[in-house]
Amino acid sequence: MTKRHRPRRGSLAYSPRKRAKSEVPRVRSWPEQIEPHMQGFAGYKAGMTHVIITDDRPNSPTEGMEISVPSTAVETPAMRVAAIRAYNNTPYGKRIILEVWTTDVESDLSKLRPLPKRIRSQEGSLDGAQEIRVLAYTSPSSVSAIAKKVPELMEVPVGGRDANAAYTYAQELLGRRVTVTDVFKAGMLIDVVAVTKGKGVQGPVKRWGVTIQDRKAFRGGKGRHIGNLGPWNPARVRWTVPQLGQTGYQQRTEYNKRILGIGSDGSEVTPAGGFIKYGTVQGDYVLLQGSIPGPSKRLIRMRSAIRPHGKTQSTPELSYVSLQSKQGVR
Repeated sequence: MTKRHRPRRGSLAYSPRKRAKSEVPRVRSWPEQIEPHMQGFAGYKAGMTHVIITDDRPNSPTEGMEISVPSTAVETPAMRVAAIRAYNNTPYGKRIILEVWTTDVESDLSKLRPLPKRIRSQEGSLDGAQEIRVLAYTSPSSVSAIAKKVPELMEVPVGGRDANAAYTYAQELLGRRVTVTDVFKAGMLIDVVAVTKGKGVQGPVKRWGVTIQDRKAFRGGKGRHIGNLGPWNPARVRWTVPQLGQTGYQQRTEYNKRILGIGSDGSEVTPAGGFIKYGTVQGDYVLLQGSIPGPSKRLIRMRSAIRPHGKTQSTPELSYVSLQSKQGVR
């Protein structure tokens, strides 16, 4: 009889699979840019639909033809810049050498606990500054589908090789509201960072995809476990053995997601009856090609593509956006 065997599934590169520390993703690396410009934005995942676009991929079998593409709608209310930080690289990491806060964000950030340390004075020097970042926060209270009032505060780098030029650009943004159209354009490739859907503690079958034991191996009706924990030597359980544990709710990054459309009227992408478990998109939105991590209403951080493939793509030609009800689709 053929031996039943299947290797363990699931990449060990993500081990240990622990819960994310925060639902606000942490972006550790950013692309290099020549001109000063904000490199990231944030929004809230609404749901998925499909669009009809003209295939503009070179050497594609359907080049020049209309194709159906799955897409994800992300509602992106305006973000407000609350502070500027100048960093200097040291052998022990980045060090803040200058921090400037605007004075009219108290009411917006009053619900944020704990409050970050503020340096009100603009006294200081940019000598030795190697990176300029802005502290921006979201506006969840302006999104009807999000039952949240506390904004999410995050750092967004300002690109540019000249720190003085980047600081001048950041000063123009200080205290202002920045929209998604000020950061991204249709057709760009971006990276999406989010925390995936949490599934709690699951067994090895669902967590790692191991084979369910056959009928003869059942002992008391228990067949959803591994056959053994490893060999006699070494006399310990290795970390590579598939076991039960936390599944989901981990930060993941999706690279090179193309922006199919950007708009300010959410009714252009909201299906009849609204998105499942979200509702209607009312304000600014971004339409991304394919799926992205996380459930509906999850905070999504977007950055300029750090390793884009191919040449810069042109603005996609959308001819149809599906507005059919998704309530019966699971």
